[in-house]
Amino acid sequence: MSGLERVRSEFVASWHSFLRRRTAVFFTFFFPAIIVVIFGALVQTQPTGGGLFAEPKEYYIAGYLAVVVLFTPLSRVGSTIARHREGNRFEKLATTPLTRSEWLLAHSLVNVVIIGLAALLLLGLSILVTGASIPLSAATLALVPFIALGVTLFCGLGAIIGSVAGSQDGVIAASNAIALPLLFLSETFVTPDLLPAWFQPALNLSPLTFFARGVRALTYSGEAWALNLAVLALLAVAFFVAGTVAIPQTD
Repeated sequence: MSGLERVRSEFVASWHSFLRRRTAVFFTFFFPAIIVVIFGALVQTQPTGGGLFAEPKEYYIAGYLAVVVLFTPLSRVGSTIARHREGNRFEKLATTPLTRSEWLLAHSLVNVVIIGLAALLLLGLSILVTGASIPLSAATLALVPFIALGVTLFCGLGAIIGSVAGSQDGVIAASNAIALPLLFLSETFVTPDLLPAWFQPALNLSPLTFFARGVRALTYSGEAWALNLAVLALLAVAFFVAGTVAIPQTD
């Protein structure tokens, strides 16, 4: 069996495992919907009003997408690894030809598909519920690699968390402790001018910042996005490699 076939087999198994967890399926797609409804329809944006949500509604599409790209891979991959460790699953996987990089690649691809579908739902709701206008051009297709690379990056980080945390509860706690600061300190919902001047350079330390900047350039500002995509690609490779190394071979 080739490496491609092994990845495909693990992908299919992980996909069916996700579909069997109906609660997970529901909240995976319900979560982005409720985010758009709460912030886009209830809170609403107030351009020139000052404070949070003072930008046009299109500005926050990058933030909505960042929510699912950040939270879902961290929790899903981290919890899967913690669950495998508790069930001594990695000891069994060590006796198969499936490598750690192939395992993580297969689970990353599953998350890319899941979050890609959630992102489509989110974009559709943003247009219907908030009245946001998204420019449609050939460049808009670059949203696909932005989402795929962002998901891969945070799958790698989720693998690290799952390998270090002692339990699924520990994974959830650690994921939230990392994700919440990143979400609000990565040019998603909080604009840089609302932060202290001394802290603004630190925004470049968050990988989510490059995702948000690139997606915002495609959906709102029209600014250059290629550099952000290149940086995100490098970070995705680095986190994927780190996640692969972190995955335990045995327990």
